[in-house]
Amino acid sequence: MVEWYMKGDYLKNCNCSAPCSCDISGIPSPHKECEGMVGMRITEGEFDRVKLDGLRWVVLYHWPGPLHEGNGTVQAIIDEKATKDQRNALLQILSGQAGNAWFEFLASTVTTMIEPKFAPIHFDFDKENRTAKVKVDGVIETESAPLRLPNVKMKQKYVVRLPSGMEYKEFDLAFATVLKGTGKIKFNLQHTHSSLAKVEHTNRGLVA
Repeated sequence: MVEWYMKGDYLKNCNCSAPCSCDISGIPSPHKECEGMVGMRITEGEFDRVKLDGLRWVVLYHWPGPLHEGNGTVQAIIDEKATKDQRNALLQILSGQAGNAWFEFLASTVTTMIEPKFAPIHFDFDKENRTAKVKVDGVIETESAPLRLPNVKMKQKYVVRLPSGMEYKEFDLAFATVLKGTGKIKFNLQHTHSSLAKVEHTNRGLVA
């Protein structure tokens, strides 16, 4: 098996109410479907001696029910700056072909893979302040902001720990104030779940 790793800033914004019940019980809520985006800004990474440092990727997704029931539709967006080798590396990782239990599980639930797109990815991420913004023209726009108590507007900081997690082991909880899929996977949501995490994935699985 090819040796690889990627570590960096990880964002998941979905249609669940915060916190995402899929992380807790595996069942989306309040909607029966699961849709949204996940993306990463790689600070350091390598795939079979191909460097991945500085690259970004985003995946848009839709499942008609819980992930484990399958019938998912996904589309990967890869940083236009990536070389051919880097594109191939990221697509192998994201499609579960290069190991890692999380990506293998996701791949097993997908029945429709829309052709990947190579485009500029705007990716702002500040875990400490629970803010983020990801945009790919004509495909996805999403923003995250801190949770606030409505009566006093005070910013709330919630840190969720998942010691046995496959996707992440800890994340800061926030609101997805904007979550729009405008390409082949469409959705338009506000004030839903947002996870901001620092992760390290390898071919053997999640490290941190």
